[in-house]
Amino acid sequence: MLTCCKGSCNAAKSNDWRYPTVLLCAFGFFSMMRPSEPFLTPYLVGPVKNLTTKQVTNEMLPVWTYSYLAMLFPVFVVTDYLRYKPIIVLQGLSYITTWIMLLFAQGILAMQFLEFFFGTASAAEVAYYAYIYSVVSSEHYQKVTSYCRSVTLIAYTLGSILGQILVSVWNVPYFYLNVIALVSVSVAFLSTIPLPMPKRSMFFHRKRTAKIPSMENDKPKSENSSPQNNPDITNCSQLPIMSDGDEDLEKVEKNAIVVLAKLWSDFKECYSSPRIFYWSIWWALATCGYNQVINYIQLLWDHVEPSQNSTVYNGGVEAVSTFVSAGTSFAVGYINLDWSIWGEIALGIFSTVNSGALFAIDLSNNIWICYGGYVVFKATYMLLITIATFQIAVNLSIERYALLFGINTFVALLLQTILTFIVVDSRGLGLDIITQFLIYGSYFAAISGLFFIRGIYTLIQHGQKRKKQIAPEIKGNTAIPEDEKGKAEEF
Repeated sequence: MLTCCKGSCNAAKSNDWRYPTVLLCAFGFFSMMRPSEPFLTPYLVGPVKNLTTKQVTNEMLPVWTYSYLAMLFPVFVVTDYLRYKPIIVLQGLSYITTWIMLLFAQGILAMQFLEFFFGTASAAEVAYYAYIYSVVSSEHYQKVTSYCRSVTLIAYTLGSILGQILVSVWNVPYFYLNVIALVSVSVAFLSTIPLPMPKRSMFFHRKRTAKIPSMENDKPKSENSSPQNNPDITNCSQLPIMSDGDEDLEKVEKNAIVVLAKLWSDFKECYSSPRIFYWSIWWALATCGYNQVINYIQLLWDHVEPSQNSTVYNGGVEAVSTFVSAGTSFAVGYINLDWSIWGEIALGIFSTVNSGALFAIDLSNNIWICYGGYVVFKATYMLLITIATFQIAVNLSIERYALLFGINTFVALLLQTILTFIVVDSRGLGLDIITQFLIYGSYFAAISGLFFIRGIYTLIQHGQKRKKQIAPEIKGNTAIPEDEKGKAEEF
């Protein structure tokens, strides 16, 4: 009876995707429920931290970019090897450390360490989206992914609204907004503790099932039966299915060289597709520019309308921009367009919109134009990144999509690091915030020009293919009477 009860409990646990999904959504919600986020710059340059705008712009914020880049690759590899949960726990601890330092630490050096911990938390985000695929069956992937992504957008929107209400209605100091954020990220950390530990991962720990009888009976355990000596086995996805007791094969499966060989093989195969290659280029270039704008937009708002002299509506603007972005992302599912033909032209057009919004923000002295331009910029980017994600993922397995996501993000951060060091960092040009946004607007204009050219080339290619397809049809139609005449004479 005990055995039967244990078996039924295990079956129920393996089939129940709701438990880990609820915990993961709870982590996503509370980790993003940060009412202080839209008011970071006013808090840092205010009397509590008493930093200068130049210190925040040129010395503090660049550290986030550098640490994010430095941590991304090791975290990406270690995340899969450790099976996700430890990295999610690390992310929760990094958030707590960040907000404790934001509340109680003083000085520019402390703020730079704060940015390092926040960069670590940002890099660890890959575990949040990868974890669920290792604990639920593939039939629930779409549903669970939508839950996890939606809950973070909802949390950020609610946090922004809450922060705006507390500041505008009750004049709550920014310090207490950070206290609320600390409580929220602490709850997020607590929600990671009961998360079940996955038994498999995408690369290092693949799913195991019982031995195949033919392998068990016909093939003895020997060096000759290992994948390394079998020319038919070329990557990890082709490794023999093994039991928990097959220690030799498990060592081969966990072998980092084998895993890296598969990653390299997948990398070459994925990027050999021109369609995926060009969408990935846009992804990396646009994400680089988007991250720069998001990081420094509050400093530009504070320059146009100093937070110490007027009411700040940063929270309301972030809430509206997130809500509109969610709407544009949702609308992608209802756009009926042949993206293989018109996709690159669309990237060029909407990148022009992004560029125009940034120029409007940069050249205007009206804070409401700056707010409006930011909403347009963010919503347009979210529209395009949703399309790019769909176009890249539509023909890829989960493993290959995760690989491309990691590579594209890494390239984006590498470009962002170069841009930050040259434009923002005090060791580089150390430009003022107005000049920075002039460069960001020009950057998106260059992206627009690149994809307009590529889009026109694609349209010309498509037109030539259509002509080649139509020509034989026309020729065949004109030849029909002669064919029929020949058949009649032969008859």
